[in-house]
Amino acid sequence: MSDNLKTIRELAEELGVSKKKIHYQVSKLDTDSIQRLDGTIYLGKSAISKIKSNMGYSEVSKVDTSGIQNGRELDSRLDTEKNALINEKSEQISYLKEQLMKKDGQLSIKDEQIKSLVEIQNQTQNLLDQQQRLALQDKKLLEEYKAEIKDLKSLTMAPNDDGEKEVTSDKQPEPENSTPDSQLKPKKWWRFGK
Repeated sequence: MSDNLKTIRELAEELGVSKKKIHYQVSKLDTDSIQRLDGTIYLGKSAISKIKSNMGYSEVSKVDTSGIQNGRELDSRLDTEKNALINEKSEQISYLKEQLMKKDGQLSIKDEQIKSLVEIQNQTQNLLDQQQRLALQDKKLLEEYKAEIKDLKSLTMAPNDDGEKEVTSDKQPEPENSTPDSQLKPKKWWRFGK
């Protein structure tokens, strides 16, 4: 037959659908665009386009050949934009690398500071331990001196005839020039009528 006419089977294969779907769409059409020969249904161009539009298929539009000439310009523009993006990203990467190097330097400085602080803390702890040991030694020596003083006091006390102990180091001699009158009269700092 003609190239303009297609059977239901051919149209179903072309569109990738079942023959039943095409039969359903044909039943909706006018009988003017359908031809029957020997029990076979042939569809014309108008029927095929109506079926395709009813099923959601769109006609393939012709390619604009003027775009091919502009393709080279588009490619060069895309290359330019791509290069600009690459340059921008490489600048960002170099900036980030620089920031990482600065941060690494700051971290190493902080590590040194922490190390020196730990050393100072250890030295302080050693000094505190030493101070505590010295304080304990001083306390021990003080107790020993107190015990010695107590022993010396007990040695300086001599027993009397009547069994009482006399302390010789604690008694101080009385001054010889004191008179009983001077000790009895308190001195007054005011003198009104005398």
